Formats: sequence, C-alpha cells, structure tokens
Amino acid sequence: MNRFKNFIHYLRIDGEVEDFAQIHQTIEKDIVFKGTNLWILVFAIIIASIGLNMNSTAVIIGAMLISPLMGPINGLGYSIATYNMPLFRSALKNFGFAVGAGLVASTAYFALSPVATAHSELLARTSPTIYDVLIALFGGLAGIVAISSRLKGNVIPGVAIATALMPPLCTAGYGLATAQFQFFFGALYLFTINTVFIALAAVFVSQLLKFPITSIMQESEKKRINQLISFVIFITIIPSIYFGYGLVQKERFSENVARFTRNITVYEGSYLLRHESNPNRKELILIYGGNLLSDANKDALREKARDFSLGNADIDIRQGFSFNEDGTEADKLKLEISTLRSTLFERDRERDSISALFNRGDALVRELNAVYPFIKAGAYAETRMFSLSGSSQRVAQVTFQVEPGKLKNDDKEKIQSWLQVRLKSDRVKVYYEDAPEKKDKPVKK
Repeated sequence: MNRFKNFIHYLRIDGEVEDFAQIHQTIEKDIVFKGTNLWILVFAIIIASIGLNMNSTAVIIGAMLISPLMGPINGLGYSIATYNMPLFRSALKNFGFAVGAGLVASTAYFALSPVATAHSELLARTSPTIYDVLIALFGGLAGIVAISSRLKGNVIPGVAIATALMPPLCTAGYGLATAQFQFFFGALYLFTINTVFIALAAVFVSQLLKFPITSIMQESEKKRINQLISFVIFITIIPSIYFGYGLVQKERFSENVARFTRNITVYEGSYLLRHESNPNRKELILIYGGNLLSDANKDALREKARDFSLGNADIDIRQGFSFNEDGTEADKLKLEISTLRSTLFERDRERDSISALFNRGDALVRELNAVYPFIKAGAYAETRMFSLSGSSQRVAQVTFQVEPGKLKNDDKEKIQSWLQVRLKSDRVKVYYEDAPEKKDKPVKK
C-alpha cells in the first residue's frame, strides 16, 4: 500500500502548479494578436509557405517553432473549462483572425510562386487520420501542463513541432491558390483536428487542476456547453477513424505486394523487370521480360497472388520484351542466357531449401534431446499428401531414433504437440524407430 501511495505521489503535478493568477495572465497575453505576436504570425506564415513550396523540412520546423497559434487555442480550452465567456469570445476572435490571415497570406504566396509542384511535405498534410488526433491530444496535454507548471523547461517548442498547426493552414492556402480543393479540405480538416484536440486537452487539464471558475453560470448553461463540446469532438473524430482504417489497409496492401513480388521474380523463364502498385485502387502492374508468358501463365500468377492476400487486387501482367524461336542469332543467344539464368536461380533456390531443411532437422533433434535424452537421432522432410480427388496438402514428416523401451505414449503426445507449435503446422507426421545398438570396439592386443 505504501509503495502504491509513493507511486501516486510521483505522478502528482498539483504541487508544481504555477499561481492561478499567473497562469491566467500568461494565457490571456498569448491570445491577443497585436504588435509582436502579429508580426511573428506574419513571419511564420511566410516561412511555412516557403518551406512547403521548396519541400524543406528544416524551414517548416522553424515556422512551427515561431508560430504563435497555440496561444488562442489554449485560451479557448482554458476559457471553456473556467466558463469565462468574455475570454472565450476574445480567444475565438483572435483565432479566427489568425486563421484568416494565414489563409490569405499563404494563398497569395502560392498564387505568385512560380513553383506549383505538390511535394511530399505538402502531401503529408492532406490525409489526416486517427493518429493525428492522438498527436494533437497528447501534444496539447503536454503544452497546457507546461504552461500550468513552474517547471516549464523546453516543452512548448516541442509541442509546437509535434502538433504542427502552421503547415496544414498554409497547405490549405496552396489548395485555394491552385484550385485543388481536395488539398484545401484535407489540410483544413487536419488543422481542425489539431485545434479541437489541443483545446480539449486544455479543458481537461484545467478541470483536473481545478482552475478557479471566474464567472457564475447556470447548470443548464454548463450542460449545454458540455453537449456542444461532445458534438464537436464526435464530428471531428469520426472521419479520422475512417481515414486511419484506410491507411492501415493501404500499408497491408503494400506489404503483401512486396512479399508477392519477391516470390515471383523469375517465372517460367521470364524475369520481373519492375512492378507498380496503387494501394488506393488496389491495382498491381507486373512487367516481365524474357520468355513470352501465355494466358495460362498469367492466370497462374493471379491465382498465386491469392496466397499473399491479393485476391481482390486488379493485377495487370505485361510483357516488356520477349524472345521467340524464329528470331535472330542475338535473340536466340539472349534466350539461352535467360534460360541458363532461370535454371541457376531455381537450383540456388532448391539448394537453399535443402539446406534449410537440413538445419531444421538438426535443430529439432538437438532441442528434443535436451528434454528427452533417449532421442538419439532424427530426420526431417517436407512432402505432399495426395487424395484421390486430386487435391494435396503439405505434410511435415519427422522420424526419430530412440533408445528401445524408453519412449512412452505420454511422451509421444507431448512431442507431437510440441512439433505442431514449433513447425507452425497441424499436419505433422511423427515416426519412431529403435536406435541401433552400439557395438563394442575390439580391444587391440
């Protein structure tokens, strides 16, 4: 119990909280955009736009560090938690001004810029997911805790980089300037996610630390505000979950494509020259060179794709170049070289497969001998079990030589279960035979 209390004591932050009046003054000061804050906002917008335009990560990070956008967002959350409606209106007005200024300035910059290519830094701000929600929430928590603490450290700059408020706002300006509204709405949605969940973090921490309520409000009004907050959170988070699911599906598709293409590098004397995939549409293009692939070969490749969870993919198999029997001497020579390479590749793969089987059999014997010393030797092989219907199943066959009379039925069941787990297969056939007795060596006279 004492250890638990000590652990809770280490987690408590209320002992490090700054004076409430000082916290209020800091948040109120950061809300207003005039003088220094206004000029810093202008500079940050231009720097972020240039960084996005030139695809410079370092410049974008610099813009995030000097951006003052966190101030009014923290003010929104703090004012909601303390039911300070005048402060809320001031924060909302200044935040609206900052967003409008950011959109106008970035749109003007990209409209005048001769470089209109959408680089990776721009594209990264157009497809928000549930992960961006988590980044904004935990970044906002870190930010408001740092503002509330006497031990602020260097948290605020890190929060500014993690939550990345300025780049999506400028990306939305790029979408307006180039009339690419999918960029505009995607980036604006990411900016909305960051804003809502940073403000939500401020609300949560302000209530957790019991910041004093500065105005009297009826319970019905408080309930209405809480319902409104819940509604905003709901409509903000639902699309991000959908986009997050889509991102996971795209990553799985790309991984399956990578495994599949490694397996079909050489097929029927033809080489995979390159492949192109589109995770959004689940499309895969395979371009082969070498022997001409027949329609049956192509159908077999598409069927093989099902083993790699690509059964629903649209697979287009194309011939980059092909050899034929009636070609020139150079073509025939190329054909012979292609055939030789294919043969060598297949033999190398068979050799590697045989070596892997040998090593697996040796490992099985050694591992089981440590538990069952009466197992003296063993053999491992992989084969197929054929049925009269024409179907077949892969079967692992294991044979052990054991000391006569030492093996029990319970041991057989345990060994069978262990092998199924070890080989990751339910189709394991195990055979036992008596180990040959050692003959005494003749004594030399």
